[in-house]
Amino acid sequence: MTNFPGKDPESFGFSEIIYTKRDWVATVTMNRPDKYNAYTYHTLQEMTQAFRDASWDDSVAVVVLTGAGDKAFCTGGDVQEYADEYTQRPRDYWKWMGLFIETLDTLRNIGKPTIARLNGMVVGGGNELNMACDLAIAADHVRIRQVGAEVGSVAAGGATQWLPLIVGDRRAREILWLCEWVDTAKALEWGLINQVVPYAELDDAVATMAAKLVDKFPECLRYTKQQTNFWKDLAWYQTAGHAREWLALHYTSLEPNEGMRAFVEKRRADRVGVRQRAARGGSSEFVWGPYNQRCPSCGASALPADFAFCGQCGAQLEPSTARQAERS
Repeated sequence: MTNFPGKDPESFGFSEIIYTKRDWVATVTMNRPDKYNAYTYHTLQEMTQAFRDASWDDSVAVVVLTGAGDKAFCTGGDVQEYADEYTQRPRDYWKWMGLFIETLDTLRNIGKPTIARLNGMVVGGGNELNMACDLAIAADHVRIRQVGAEVGSVAAGGATQWLPLIVGDRRAREILWLCEWVDTAKALEWGLINQVVPYAELDDAVATMAAKLVDKFPECLRYTKQQTNFWKDLAWYQTAGHAREWLALHYTSLEPNEGMRAFVEKRRADRVGVRQRAARGGSSEFVWGPYNQRCPSCGASALPADFAFCGQCGAQLEPSTARQAERS
């Protein structure tokens, strides 16, 4: 009796993913189609469990990762969760990022070939999940995009590390900095995916590739995977911890507050306005300016520079130099 048995997928009781095993193939489906398969912390926990089970199960030779429906493979983290939770408690973003790193590491170190079945748009962290897989087959209507620089974050959960290796340095900068859609023709040309098929043929194409992988010696394939992971591992392990720390601190600042709120409120983020604040001598880091005021009435300190009244006693404050400059 092995100490590492595979379990019946139904025994997990997953609610945000669908997990199945059949004919040597384990399939993990992100199942939040009403949210374009954006993942929450709960989704990540469930995916990590499924990946670990598939890794241990000797009846699984190939793992397929996909999304429910035909509109989205995955659109990354749930921005509503980011806006409601992590801009309020950035320390919890550090915990969330640790969970995301664990999910990616479990997937990349699963010891078996993985196929991203791209059934719809692939955005942000969804593309990082795509790149964490070994191979990718896309339906012809799929589009891929990174959005970090537009929503007040940095795509350092795999994209900044792996895009230069996969598509090349200049192309990676174009994807990461311009945040524009990449269609399947360009993604195939650039090496971001392996194959493009009509949506109706997607399952057959994935099954055909999986069957070819099943017909390989498992230990040889596992070590080949480990060897070909070298450069991705090198880039990842040199930077992921730093990204986790920086992003957790960054969530206290103006950019994610404006970017995430704008996304949730379905409006255009005032990104140029952030630049203008700095150009006028104001703060582009703090939502209400640096904490440098003291109330002359009650003595409360560390009041934001842009406050006109004390948040403790309500007394009027002297206009700060930065506030006067910004309003002039």
